[in-house]
Amino acid sequence: MKDDYKIAIIRGATTASGNSVNEIEEAVVELINELISRNNLIKTNLLSITFTATKDLDACFPASIARKCNGLDSVAFLDCQQMYVSNDVNFCIRIMAQVLLPPDNPIKHPYLRGASKLRRDRC
Repeated sequence: MKDDYKIAIIRGATTASGNSVNEIEEAVVELINELISRNNLIKTNLLSITFTATKDLDACFPASIARKCNGLDSVAFLDCQQMYVSNDVNFCIRIMAQVLLPPDNPIKHPYLRGASKLRRDRC
């Protein structure tokens, strides 16, 4: 690890417009791009990302999409199903990313689309 960098955890979420590969891909790519741009991340400083998806998303694995975008094939990815809670956000994809950041870099958690209501304090 670089001496002047710290390990940080960044949370985020988005919603797909439906349960198709194309709809999930659009949402995941947008979420990953926002994660990188909002936090000024260098791709080699992305260590791992855990994805969760609500039970209404089963057309594909979000991690398989992320692995192919932005040259992130060396990042450790994991997919999990989000615990079911009634009245949860539909078609929701959440992330928890471990990254290396400079100590003075503020963390910006991307909450997009319909998932913005999950954390209004971070939108």
